[in-house]
Amino acid sequence: GQSGATITCQEMGCNRSFHLPCAMEGECVTQFLPQYRSFCWEHRPEQAVEAAPEENTTCLLCLDPVGHTKSYTTMVCPACKRAWFHRDCIQGQALRAGITCFRCPLCRDMEIFMSEMFLMGIRIP
Repeated sequence: GQSGATITCQEMGCNRSFHLPCAMEGECVTQFLPQYRSFCWEHRPEQAVEAAPEENTTCLLCLDPVGHTKSYTTMVCPACKRAWFHRDCIQGQALRAGITCFRCPLCRDMEIFMSEMFLMGIRIP
């Protein structure tokens, strides 16, 4: 809503634009792939994995509860469907591990996991 919002949603017909810091606050997704695409909160990609956390499931990284469903802030490993974590926690893990070591903290899958995390807007250096 303010000047300088130069990132636009890549969904055809959507005219929303936003600032990069505002995008995170607004639950937008920026894919750090060669295309560098961004999506608003309405058109962002969501995980297709059909899974729900069991009662009292905690994030594997911070050990805080993850809630009852997948959401923008709660994610699941697409390979094992048992590893749950917060978006901020897995983003921190990705930044520390880098592209050569980033993998699911539980099943250790690298290929399926990393591909999904890229699509969900996790930046992996």
